[in-house]
Amino acid sequence: MQLNGSEIVVECLKEQGVTTVFGYPGGTILNIYDALYKHSDEITHILTSHEQGAAHAADGYARATGKVGVCLATSGPGATNLVTGIATAYMDSVPMVAITANVNLPLLGKDTFQEIDIAGVTMPITKHGFIVKNINDLAPTIRKAFAIAKSGRPGPVLVDITKDVTAAVCEYLPETPAEITSKGHYTEADIDKVAELIRAAKKPFIYLGGGAIISGAAKEVAELAELCDAPVCDTLMGKGAFDGRSDRYTGMIGMHGTKASNLGVSNCDLLIALGARFSDRVTGNPKKFAEGAKIVHIDIDAAEINKNIRVDASVIGDLKEVLSILNQKLTRQDHSEWMQTVKELKEKYPLKYDNSKLSCPYVIETIDEVTGGDAIITTDVGQHQMWAAQYYRYTQPRTFLSSGGLGTMGYGLGACIGAQVGQPDKICVNIAGDGCFRMNMNELATASRYNIPIIQVVINNHVLGMVRQWQTLFYGKRYSQTVLNDKVDFCKVAEGLGCTAIRVTTKEEVKPAIEKAIALKAPVLIECLIPEDDKVFPMVPAGAPIADVFDGDDIKE
Repeated sequence: MQLNGSEIVVECLKEQGVTTVFGYPGGTILNIYDALYKHSDEITHILTSHEQGAAHAADGYARATGKVGVCLATSGPGATNLVTGIATAYMDSVPMVAITANVNLPLLGKDTFQEIDIAGVTMPITKHGFIVKNINDLAPTIRKAFAIAKSGRPGPVLVDITKDVTAAVCEYLPETPAEITSKGHYTEADIDKVAELIRAAKKPFIYLGGGAIISGAAKEVAELAELCDAPVCDTLMGKGAFDGRSDRYTGMIGMHGTKASNLGVSNCDLLIALGARFSDRVTGNPKKFAEGAKIVHIDIDAAEINKNIRVDASVIGDLKEVLSILNQKLTRQDHSEWMQTVKELKEKYPLKYDNSKLSCPYVIETIDEVTGGDAIITTDVGQHQMWAAQYYRYTQPRTFLSSGGLGTMGYGLGACIGAQVGQPDKICVNIAGDGCFRMNMNELATASRYNIPIIQVVINNHVLGMVRQWQTLFYGKRYSQTVLNDKVDFCKVAEGLGCTAIRVTTKEEVKPAIEKAIALKAPVLIECLIPEDDKVFPMVPAGAPIADVFDGDDIKE
């Protein structure tokens, strides 16, 4: 059938099973928006307040559902406003297709109004970027973009289309998307070597990253932990890949990891890294990281093997697939003495905070209690992010969404909207600090426009909390540009943007506020006022070994 380029874009989205897109229209992309108008009964478009919000919403949708998220923007500033969201998705391996439109082909390269080489701009932060200049290339390119976004290690792909292509006409033939199969580069011998190291270990420790969630390997990870009789820690991105209420679970590892995880990994004799990339926030000083242990690394991305930490054995392949084979080769080990040692570490060094006053950990524990640990939690970046990782007990994959690699302030609200749209039956809560919330709080207007029942919790300490913590500990309390004690009233802002607002100043008000927010089934902001000098502990100084982890008690001593 003969279709114009804009209709082909919509038909290709339908081919890929896309039912929701996030975006913001403009001049060069008008033809595509006209086609979307005609197919609004098949594809829902969520108009965000800013293109960055659209990118974060597509990202949150993808993380919460496992599907490819889609965002749209016009040329020039519309396209460049997507960049931070695309980079966020790239760093955390999130499958996303960003579709932008550009000026007409004869006008490219002439500094035309709202022209930008967005494919060039995003080259370092996408798995691949396309610019479509010929109508006959359009459908194959979109299909290729989706295949690239979700294959192997997932990530964002950009498709830029000149405006004349969106109006041109050609023959369109529908296609059923080919099934994406993982392409491992491992041999039976690779898996045998890992199995051999596991059998020889006396003190194994499992370290989980985001790849465990992306591959859907939670069941296989749990089986491996039982077979190895090993404790399990996770990274920020790995939250929910292992049951956070299990006796085997020791908490997060790294800069704000638990003492049990950091000291346990520092004293293990075999570290089993699953779908993790040995980030600097995890390893601290890489020369001192698990230095007494053999290390095995299983990951889909060959580029991650030996990149940051040298390993003794590796398997390059889909984690779920590899573990299903590995587990069959293992018999149950008995490491009761080691498990007792780790249990004693957990008992000696529990996470703790001052329970005499309203604090972020208390708010998060109450959210955990009220939701039964079954909510989707999104966060921005900073102290509140670390507290959300520490004090909410995640039991399922795809329930903790946070910007781990890029550390994007302003990520959480858009992501929460995307998650709620993708998982309408879930309670979705975004936890933000007051500094982060300022960055994209305009997206509350998006939530109210569509009555998306997110709960926005603002942890307001009137400072940039994490930066202030560093200034307190390492910069002689010189609080340069981190005090936000101004006249901004977040509750009035929320109400002005069409949302219900609740201010909480005492512990007793927290639970009723959360219960009310859930019951309203509408967008709600809960502002929680906490002291400016609350700190996230434990902590490892930048560049120090993770065994040097300290907390408030250590400072007092």
